[in-house]
Amino acid sequence: MNQEHFGFFKKTSKQLTAGAVVVCIMGGLQLLCAGLSRAHADQKEKIITVTDCIGRQVAIPAEVDRIACLYAFAGHVVTMFGRGRDIVAVSNGLHRDVLLARICPSIRSAIVPKAQGGGINIEELLTCRPDIVFVSGEIGRNEAEAQKLNAFNIPFLVVEFHSVKQQQEAIDIIGTAINAADKAARYNRYYGDCIARVQDAVQTIPDQQRVRAYYATVEATRTPGSNTLTADWMSRTGIINVAHKQQQSMFDSQHRSSLEQILLWNPDVILVNEPGVAGTIRHNPQWATLKAVQQNKVFQMPVGISRWGHPGSLETPLAMLWTTQTLYPDRFAALDMPGETKRYYKEFFNLKLTDKLVSQILAGKGMRLPKKGKKMSR
Repeated sequence: MNQEHFGFFKKTSKQLTAGAVVVCIMGGLQLLCAGLSRAHADQKEKIITVTDCIGRQVAIPAEVDRIACLYAFAGHVVTMFGRGRDIVAVSNGLHRDVLLARICPSIRSAIVPKAQGGGINIEELLTCRPDIVFVSGEIGRNEAEAQKLNAFNIPFLVVEFHSVKQQQEAIDIIGTAINAADKAARYNRYYGDCIARVQDAVQTIPDQQRVRAYYATVEATRTPGSNTLTADWMSRTGIINVAHKQQQSMFDSQHRSSLEQILLWNPDVILVNEPGVAGTIRHNPQWATLKAVQQNKVFQMPVGISRWGHPGSLETPLAMLWTTQTLYPDRFAALDMPGETKRYYKEFFNLKLTDKLVSQILAGKGMRLPKKGKKMSR
């Protein structure tokens, strides 16, 4: 779509009713979309079919040049595969990742085509002319959002996972889509190796000696549900997740629990993935009676490109290694976590870390810019 056409439809849409806009998009604009499709086909003659994370079979160009990552995890994976400079649109969260910007500064200038209410601003997305768009399950399963992309013949792949196995499959799917299948396979081999190392270390721990842990994600009283990547990787580290398999009635729609319920669980350890939350828990008198607080076992998870262990974190293998050594140091004493961290980012992101930066990552400090209006934690 050239600027003249785009400006015309943008101007005209403001003069139409909501219903007329839909008709325009689905009717009159189809002629323009067909022209775009033909032009696209001329440039990208070879087409491959990729099955995304929710089973959709999607025809995409065999050679993808311009990539929109509207789900942060996809942006991390695309960057890991060496294609960060080809990212032309991102979710807002990718602009806050300090380490990601160090690896690929151009991501900071990628547009954020976000509409009010969290959907896709299709006009903004069209300006960056993506060959492919990666979206979250929340967006991809939304009929109205999918219709926006389909109306302009923009191929999109849904990236969604709720377990370690599904996350590995998502990495493979992204690798296939951007011609990086070999790099995806290499990463997943490392992922599998980390799982094996952790399970070798913890498999003989008696049930009565396993640590009971509460995991706080983003907020102190918010914890991932049972059907999440976090619940799965935690179960592999030999710990008992106190919130796992609890009745849904204990949580609100954002999976927040009440402080009273957490006090009843009385975990041995608290893990948090959002900088600043650990300090809040340690110093709030309402949390003071918890065993984890009294024994000073409230731990900030590391933060690298993403928050390690987060339900959408690429660095899940590192999260498993760190958590196992932190909670069972005698069983994982041979692990050199700073050295492992250096090797990980060098091998998969070609980033050489200083000792100071490794310390910051492992302490979870300074790796994420704050949301507007909030101060950055130190």
